[in-house]
Amino acid sequence: MARQETVLADDTRLRDRLVFGDEDAFGELYERFSALVYTVAVRVTRDERAAEDVTQEVFLSVWQRPLAFDPAKGSLRGWLAMLAHRRAVDLVRREETHRRSTQDGKLSAEALSRGDPVGDQVEDADATRRLRLALGALPEHLHTVISLAYLQGRTYREVAAELGLPEGTAKSRLREGLRRLTVALSGNHAHDPEAP
Repeated sequence: MARQETVLADDTRLRDRLVFGDEDAFGELYERFSALVYTVAVRVTRDERAAEDVTQEVFLSVWQRPLAFDPAKGSLRGWLAMLAHRRAVDLVRREETHRRSTQDGKLSAEALSRGDPVGDQVEDADATRRLRLALGALPEHLHTVISLAYLQGRTYREVAAELGLPEGTAKSRLREGLRRLTVALSGNHAHDPEAP
């Protein structure tokens, strides 16, 4: 019992130092718990780079909102492990949702990258034409990330690196570009200048 009280007292002191913006306290926090947070994240994501992202998010969150930790509810170690698990699960869900929502877009993009459909595949030709129009209507910053990701097969990390963008910005632009393409291709031809 005395050990648990000592741990909670230490956790409370560390949290209080973080509240006052003590950078040494943040260094201590990171040194003590980064391996734990990373390990939890790797177990959930099964991806080292994703686990690194989760670890950064967790520690940034603690730095920005240290009062979110309540020593009365448990140890700092347990709280950080729970945060890492939640963020890792969220990341896996987002990636899965993104993967599912873009499968149709990838198929259409593959058709577009192969060039014009041959023969009398009128439906494919129409879909390709509409996709070209929708891509052409995107603002340049969205058109570029969509083209790199879906026509040239880059990951969002590779897109970010190639364009010199933060990874979060590349992800946001991809989501927004896909959202706009989905709206444009949803069957509403009202804004299609070539629609009959």
